[in-house]
Amino acid sequence: MKYQGFDEEQRWLEQARRGDKEAFGKLIEAYQTPVFNLAYRMLGNAAEAEQAAQEAFIRAYLRLESYDPSQKFSTWMLSIASNYCIDQLRKRRAQFLSLDEPLPPHPALMSERSTGPEAHAMDNEQQELVQQLLAALEPEYRQAVVLRYWYDMSYEEIAAVMQTTVSAIKSRLFRARRELAEAGLQLGITQETAEAYA
Repeated sequence: MKYQGFDEEQRWLEQARRGDKEAFGKLIEAYQTPVFNLAYRMLGNAAEAEQAAQEAFIRAYLRLESYDPSQKFSTWMLSIASNYCIDQLRKRRAQFLSLDEPLPPHPALMSERSTGPEAHAMDNEQQELVQQLLAALEPEYRQAVVLRYWYDMSYEEIAAVMQTTVSAIKSRLFRARRELAEAGLQLGITQETAEAYA
């Protein structure tokens, strides 16, 4: 995940660690979209995702001293955001996620689509289905799925973000796929279709 030159990013980080708020503002500009998108996919609500993104950047700024420059900043930043979202999901575990603001469809589902009302309606149905399938997962499984399939992170990167082992991540993803298949069956779709959304 690269949004600008690595050297420029490192310069911003060094300046920010010395207390330069303008330099940190440049980091926010560079990463606000991926951080918001991750929060949106985790939480399923734009307002909550915006709040989560703001909180993640505040936490990152306050913890800049602990940032390890040998680690990718994007991984560190998304780790803070996804862990905050996990905390929020645990707080509202008993509540049903809103489907008012559906997720964008998984990239694997994107294809050459015709335009018109019928195609638009089908897109909306797919987006709602993705939201429902993700909402069926436990927070830790949802986090692993989002990082792996939307952000294309390696098992090692996800393990670093979630502070666990690669084998644990593989296990979570395997279980998540199984849960998605079961959730898909409950929603009246086939196992193959459910797994395609993972």
